[in-house]
Parts: sequence; structure tokens; C-alpha cells
Amino acid sequence: MSKLFSFSGSDNFFPGGSIYPNPKESSLFFSLGHHVDVYFPHHKRSRFSPPIVFSGERVEKKNPSIEILPDECLFEIFRRLPGGQERSSCACVSKRWLTLLSNIHRDEINDNNKGGVVSKVEDQDVEGDGYLSRVLEGKKATNVRLAAIAVGTASRGGLGKLSIRGSNSTCGVTNVGLRAISRGCPSLRVLSLWDSSSVGDQGLCEIADGCHQLEKLDLCHCPAITDKSLLAVAKGCPNLKDLTIEGCANIGNEGLQALARCCPNLKAISIKDCPLIRDQGIVSMLSSASFTLTKIKLQALNITDVSLAVIGHYGKAVTDLSLISLPNVSEKGFWVMGNGHGLQKLKSFAVTSCRGVTDLGLEAVGKGCPNLKQLCLHKCAFLSDKGLVSFAKTASSLESLQLEECHRITQFGFFGSLLNCGAKLKAFSLVNCYGIKDLNLGLPSVLPCKSLRSLSIRNCPGFGDASLAALGKLCPQLEHVELSGLHGISDAGFLPLLETREADLVKVNLSGCVNLSDKAVCIMADLHGWTLEMLNLEGCKISDASLVAIAKNCQLLSDLDVSKCAITDSGIAALARSNQIKLQILSMSGCSKVSDKSMPSLLKLGQTLLGLNLQQCKAISSSAVDLLVEQLWRCDILF
Repeated sequence: MSKLFSFSGSDNFFPGGSIYPNPKESSLFFSLGHHVDVYFPHHKRSRFSPPIVFSGERVEKKNPSIEILPDECLFEIFRRLPGGQERSSCACVSKRWLTLLSNIHRDEINDNNKGGVVSKVEDQDVEGDGYLSRVLEGKKATNVRLAAIAVGTASRGGLGKLSIRGSNSTCGVTNVGLRAISRGCPSLRVLSLWDSSSVGDQGLCEIADGCHQLEKLDLCHCPAITDKSLLAVAKGCPNLKDLTIEGCANIGNEGLQALARCCPNLKAISIKDCPLIRDQGIVSMLSSASFTLTKIKLQALNITDVSLAVIGHYGKAVTDLSLISLPNVSEKGFWVMGNGHGLQKLKSFAVTSCRGVTDLGLEAVGKGCPNLKQLCLHKCAFLSDKGLVSFAKTASSLESLQLEECHRITQFGFFGSLLNCGAKLKAFSLVNCYGIKDLNLGLPSVLPCKSLRSLSIRNCPGFGDASLAALGKLCPQLEHVELSGLHGISDAGFLPLLETREADLVKVNLSGCVNLSDKAVCIMADLHGWTLEMLNLEGCKISDASLVAIAKNCQLLSDLDVSKCAITDSGIAALARSNQIKLQILSMSGCSKVSDKSMPSLLKLGQTLLGLNLQQCKAISSSAVDLLVEQLWRCDILF
């Protein structure tokens, strides 16, 4: 008897939890009208009275705790709370309450204010498209946080975008967390799951069952997700528009085929490193979404020429196409794709590490894509000068051409493409192409390429003064010039480029051109200083004389990089004395001759500076840097 009197609700006599396997089973509830809901359990509930404690002659009654109520009772209380803020407050009491609240469907909430008064709380995470966004990374990615998000955002229109990146090693995101999101966030439109090894088909199926407005799905390295999940998404989320699948080893053709059948609005797909996805899945998706699919990215897949043939025939709406590391695609695939006459709307085409890109294949693409504006070729080992020039002749709409690590391209291909390109080419980029040699080609008298505005040549060791001088005559309208890491460039080649300009330079990057001196910089500042906005002289052989010329002539300059240059305090003082220059970014990393004496000058320049790089300036003391940090509070200082 004494044990009975001292019972506090924690013994097995009455466990205090749910005594029914499914507390929300509809068969347990009977409606008596519009205003009354009565709960009838199958078995008679044990009556419970507050425990009585005898203390001498005095009898005390302990106040009962709400925690002794079973889950089904708490569920009925929570769903009748008057508003979302009240439910959010209850969720803060305990994990048990949070779990119960997060498992309540939105349509189960008996909220008289639903559709009425809108919360006055302004959420800082509302994006431009009007819905709430949450990102969970690493240790913050747990089921408890997802449950809190599901409950907390319900009163503010619901969560619209959720990104989960990584997972907590001990209590990470699992199917339980996604279940809470599916029940509390039916308006979810964007879901990203990255490196979520504990999330499987059950969790994604819950999302598909509860979030029918889903428009974008991003799955990256989720090994437990299979075709079963994509079948559920295809059935439950017909509005899906954007699909990204990367590193999901158990997703194959069946999932893609289901999406192709059930998602007529699909506009963009990106599939990478999924060994089970082959031609069947890609073909079904492309053929079903022929008039809606605009963006395609295929990388590291076991597809063949068949997929490229289907792209060339059915890609009637495709505007952006990216093909990366497709070892089983040959020259025939690119040739058939170009001759399929289906890529009439293609504007951007990027190819990386595909052995099928040959002279014949690229020429076919140029002929079959009349509206192509941007071409990026990376690591195309079998492409030569002949194919590049042939492509330039046929691609009359081309505006931008980028070549990187295409080592069979030489001076002849580079200048040949400039001579034969259409009148719309505006940008040309040449990066890490070791086939370039500095030869005096003796270009014929032809009309210059006056449409070219931007030129970038980076880390091409063979590009030297002779090539640069010829380039100046051929492209007189250049405004943006990047000559980075070119040890063969000196004043002798750079000066002709400056003197043959019909247009004034706006952005110039000469980083790593170790043989350029003050002479070239001073002449550039004199001829083009009044239009220069960005100038990078990192590693150039310049001194304070260049800074004096810049301070005198470059009124519009906002970004200046003189890192690893032999400048001193006098050069910084010259910049500070100029009343015209209004620098926003100044980088002088590795300038060992700049000392604490430059502090007054830097403080004056700091009136307009937003970024200052003083890394590896060994002559500047830490106390001077502390002063700059204190005074230039709005400037981001690196030291």
C-alpha cells in the first residue's frame, strides 16, 4: 500500500507514455457534431489521482505534472492550440513535445486563425521569391533541428527551401527528420541533401507524400537512396522542374524513366557519377521532355554515342549543354549530335575531357548549332588547329570562346580562329595551352577583329612579344586584357599593344609578367589611365615610379594590386597625396619594403577602401595593423 501511495508516475504501474500503437488512428475518434470531438479508447483508461504523501500527521498532495499525459492526449491539446506561436512555444518545453508537434499534419491542426491574422514577426531568411529558407551544415544537421524548423516555420507560411549539407556524426539527419519536414512543411519547393548517408528511401518518400509543391531536388552523395525514392517523387511531385543527382550509386534508369513519365515541367537536369544510369535513362528523359528541357549536364556516366544522338535530335528546347568526362562517347557521337538538327536553340556548350571532341565532331557541332554563343573546351586532347578554324568559320553567332589545356592548339589555330570568326565574337580565353609557341607569323593584311573586347591568356609559356604585337594589330578594340603568368612578355611586346588601341583599356591584369617594368606601366597610365578601373601588377618588375604615374593619371581606378613588387613607403604616400584617386581595393601582399611609416597614408586611403591586403608585409608591425583595424572599421583588412 505504501508503494501505491508513493507512486509518482515513473513506475511500471502506469508508464505515462502512449498506450496505443497509433494515437492518431481515425477509428479511435468519433465526431458528435461541429463543435465536439470525443476520444474513445478501445479499453477503459485507468483512473489516476494525485499521489498522497504522509508526513507525520500532515497529509500533503503533490501537484500532478502534464508530462504524465499520454501522447494521444497531448496530441489533442496541441492540435487545438490557437496559433503557430503557441505551438512553437510548446515545442521548446521538451524533445517529447517537439517530436509530437512535428508529427502533426498541417491539415490536422484545428486553428481558428488559419487564413486570418498573419504573424507580425519578420523573418530574416525570406528570400526574394517570397519563401523561407534554412541551411543546416555539419553538426547543426540533426533530426531535432529539422523538427524545430517544421514547427517554427509553420506560423510564417511554411518552409520553402531546405538545404542539408553533411550530417552530425552522432545524431545526424535520418528519415525521421525528413518525416517531420514532410508533415510540417507542405509548401516545400526546394530540397538539397548533400552527404546524407543516413537518409534513405523512407525519408524521401515521406517528402514526396507530403510536399507536392516540390520544384527542385538536389541529391549529392546519398548512397541509401534508390530508384524507389525517385518513383515516389515522380508520383507525388509532378511540378518538379530541376533535378540534380550526384554520386548516388543506387539510382539507375528506372528512377529517371519514372520522372520522365510523370514530370512534364522538367527544365534542368544535372547527373554526375551514377554508375547505374546508362543510355536508357537519359534517352527516356530527353525524349519525354523534348520541348521543356533547357539545361543538361552529364558528367562521369557510362553513356555512349546513343545518348548524344538523342540530345541532337530531341533537344529542341536545350539552351545550355555541358558534357564532362564521358569516356564511352566517341567522335561519332558528337558528329551525329551536330547533324541531328535539334539543337537550334543551343546557346552555351561546354565540353571537358571527352575524347570524342575531334576536328570532325566540333565542325559538325558548329554547323548544327546556328545560335551557339558560348563554347568552352577543356582538356580536349584530339582537337587541332584545323578543327578550331573550321568551327570558327561556321559558328557565325559565337560571342565567347574558351580553350583550356588543349595542347594541340598552336599559334596558327589561335590567330586563325580570330581571323575567321564572325562579327559577334567578344571574348577569347586561352589557358594552359602548351602548344602555343612565339612565332612571327607575318599575318596577311586582313580586316581586324573589331568585335573582340576581352582577351585572357593565362599560363601559356610560349606566348611572347611577337604574338602580343601581332595581337595588338588584329584586335584594336580590346578593353579587358588579362596576360597572366606570361614570362615571355616584356615592354617590347606590350608597348605596341598599347599604342595600337582604338578603344581605351578598362581592366588590365598583368600578374606574373615578371619582365614588365615601370616603362610599360607609366605609358599605359598616360595613354589609358583616364578609363582604367582595375589594374593588377602582382609580381611585375615595378617600383614607386609606377605608383606615381598611377596616382597622377588613373582617376577612375578602384582596384589596384601591387603585391610582390618593389614599392616603398614613398609610393604609398604618392597614392595618398592624390586627390583624384578613390581606391576601394588595395592589395600589397609581400611588399617587404612598406613599413609603419605608411600608416598615415593608408589611413587617408582608407577613407574609401573596402578591402586592404597586407599579408606578408614583414616591415609592418602588429600594433600598426591594430590601429588600422580600429580606425578603418568598415574596411576588410587581411594581415
